[in-house]
Amino acid sequence: MSDFKKLHDGSQLLHLPNAWDAGSARLFERLGAAAIATTSAGVAWAQGYADNDHLPVDSAIAVAANIARVIKVPLSVDFENGYSADPQQVARNVLRLIEVGVAGINLEDGNDAPALVADKIHAIKRLDREIFVNLRTDVYLKGLAPEGERVAEVLKRARLYKEAGIDGLFVPGICLVEEIKQVVAGAGLPVNVMDWPGLPSAEALHQLGVARLSAGSGIPQALWSVAADMAKGFLATGNAGPLIAKAMPYGDLQGLFLKP
Repeated sequence: MSDFKKLHDGSQLLHLPNAWDAGSARLFERLGAAAIATTSAGVAWAQGYADNDHLPVDSAIAVAANIARVIKVPLSVDFENGYSADPQQVARNVLRLIEVGVAGINLEDGNDAPALVADKIHAIKRLDREIFVNLRTDVYLKGLAPEGERVAEVLKRARLYKEAGIDGLFVPGICLVEEIKQVVAGAGLPVNVMDWPGLPSAEALHQLGVARLSAGSGIPQALWSVAADMAKGFLATGNAGPLIAKAMPYGDLQGLFLKP
């Protein structure tokens, strides 16, 4: 069993403060993250692209390679839909990630037919290489089933994806205790949820049997807002404003990357 897979054994809740580049990944590692996951939205925006499969696959892999270069903990990459509708091409793309040192991926179903997603999972698993496949189902995030039917739809998809070989199930947007209980009990897989308004506390999630908690794109979204406010102040007055007082010291940032 890989070190990354062991982190999903349920002994503790795996917290993933999703990174968007090598610098943020290194910072989160220094702050104590047991593993690093990326946010596809944050990565895309940092590279100058919109989220939702607009980022070229070569750019996505280059970012992953750069993150793997600077961290020692396991890295999981939010790989959107695998950047192809062809399961064999998705597998080839994932192989490139494995070759640069990635330990896991998120693969999402989005609006794709579940059968196509299952074919992608089969193709990845036929690589016979160590990679933790966390399948993100967007039943809640994109409202792919009516309220009251979402748990059943998640579990229906989970059965199909589990048969195809997934290692974990990611259900962003789920937040009600009873629904989380049902998904954890019915999935038979490590369950990942995302920081979301109304989500129970981390301790409560652990008690419910959730294995993994993701920050999603919230951290880079907040930082974009802060950067915008500071830039507005600077452009208007020549002064970046009071937030500059909260800036990390130059030496601390340098210390993240200078070898001892």
